[in-house]
Amino acid sequence: MPTRKREPTEVNANHFAGLAGLINGSVDACADSDRCDGGNCVAVDLDTIQDRPVELLQRLLRFDTSNPPGNERECIDWIRELLEGIGCEVRILASEAERPNLIARLAGRGVCPPLLLQGHVDVVAARGQWRHEPFAGELHDGYVWGRGALDMKGGVAMMLAAFMRAKASRTPPPGDVILCLMADEEAGSDLGAEFLVREHPELFADVRYAIGEFGGFTMDVAGRRFYPIMVAEKQVCWSRAILRGPTGHGSMPIRGGAMGRLGRLLERLDSRRLPVHVTTVARTMIEKIAADVPPTLAMPLKGLLVPRITDRLLDVMGERGRVFDPLLHNTVSATIVGGGEKVNVIPDAITLTLDGRLLPGFAPEQLFAELRALVGVEMEFEVLRHDPVAGEPDLGLFDVLAGVLGELDPQAKAIPMLLPGITDGRFFSRLGIQTYGFLPMQLPAELPFMQLIHAENERLPADAVEFGTAAIGRLLERIG
Repeated sequence: MPTRKREPTEVNANHFAGLAGLINGSVDACADSDRCDGGNCVAVDLDTIQDRPVELLQRLLRFDTSNPPGNERECIDWIRELLEGIGCEVRILASEAERPNLIARLAGRGVCPPLLLQGHVDVVAARGQWRHEPFAGELHDGYVWGRGALDMKGGVAMMLAAFMRAKASRTPPPGDVILCLMADEEAGSDLGAEFLVREHPELFADVRYAIGEFGGFTMDVAGRRFYPIMVAEKQVCWSRAILRGPTGHGSMPIRGGAMGRLGRLLERLDSRRLPVHVTTVARTMIEKIAADVPPTLAMPLKGLLVPRITDRLLDVMGERGRVFDPLLHNTVSATIVGGGEKVNVIPDAITLTLDGRLLPGFAPEQLFAELRALVGVEMEFEVLRHDPVAGEPDLGLFDVLAGVLGELDPQAKAIPMLLPGITDGRFFSRLGIQTYGFLPMQLPAELPFMQLIHAENERLPADAVEFGTAAIGRLLERIG
């Protein structure tokens, strides 16, 4: 999808309605207050809210930033005034006024390069049946409920609280800390990370490492607790396949036409996988898990790294193997079908929109070759969007992150992770910045973490917010 061209705008702070009265201790509207008693709103002390990251998350969840349309302005404005209230200099940069991005920089001692904390404040729509209001930020049974609790306002609350604590500390961090909170991630990041990297790369000069989504959460395997830290992600490769064939009257059936080819393509995508590829990150991740679990599980895990038996083992593992499947293959999901004009005319062309995800180091042409070989019919392909990523990650910060987790949880074992999805990190990689998915969350084993992302009843344990804030805070003491 071509990048939308807009004139970049630096939004003047006066453009925003602001919430200065709230920061000064007065409350004008219930929507701006955390606590209400019988309809009477009680002011909340925001001067020390960094010491209450759970409350910070609750407030962020109360901004409906569903994308589309996003409308991140009020949320970003609230964060801006919060930071300015403790003496931070903040820049607001936007391609569209209602979709701004925030940049704040905390000066360090200059003994190491700047560290980037990057996250997004937009969320997906809150559909389905929710047990608790998705934009109320309510605390129930030890969980903070709401759309974005996991993806990713929980992480934003952790980074924001840790950043504010570092600002309040008497000892500056070793290097500058850049806090970058963005719009539009859930719709492709054109107005957020892509815009900032394209129009304002100077803001990230000398940055080598960043933390953001998605990693650092606990994963229990055979009673062993792992912390997967994202060091690489797959590439977006959205495309359109065009299948052609003879046309004719609907009363005279045609065999092997465009519709038949579509059926073959869909059947093969439903029943078969593309070829196995074992990348360096996937190999390391699986080997480290296998080294720490019982032999009965270690053997099949190691077998996943042998391409001739990978798919058979995944079939045997069933649901348990689902987490590894996309890490070992390029994948394609058919999403939109188009074609045909009249009920009595056999179409000569059918289009099929495909959501492709490439492993690091692969190009769209390689995916298309694999699809042609899988299906056995000729197709044309049109690339709609391809966001490349680095072929190999820079692991120079990994041991520091693993050390932080080990201090807070001695039973922890950090492992590198290849993420099957995408993050804003893919854009910062264009500037040579390695993003680590590091939003530490110590989660109960029974919490269906991955199943809650973008789903109904999204929630995050309050204790996990405190744990992640402490972990990021320790990281800033070391390299921030």
